[in-house]
Amino acid sequence: MAEEANKPEAAPPVTTPAATADQQMRLTVNTANMTTSYSNFFRVTATFEELIMDFGLHSGLMTQSGPEAVRINQRMVLSFPTAKRLLTALNMAIGRHEQVFGAVEVDPQRRFRPQQGQTGNRS
Repeated sequence: MAEEANKPEAAPPVTTPAATADQQMRLTVNTANMTTSYSNFFRVTATFEELIMDFGLHSGLMTQSGPEAVRINQRMVLSFPTAKRLLTALNMAIGRHEQVFGAVEVDPQRRFRPQQGQTGNRS
């Protein structure tokens, strides 16, 4: 019973439009069993039919034997048409974000610039 009290409530189903060749179809999306995870690492491979995306966590920690291994915790396998629709949706979302907040810098060396009046030396 204590476990039931700690369970999060299931989110109500969300209806999203799905485009077809002739008409729009409305799909109900059930998120009751959805899990959320954070990823700061990915790799993409493919077969002739599918795109395979692995997501994981790169801690950046150095051990005596070298960098700590990346922990892959999710794999998504998509058809190429689905991957292309995802690419379009991601481009649109990033474009909207950049219109509001400015360009997203993907080079870590350029992201971490000292603020005006600060130097790289810390005492």
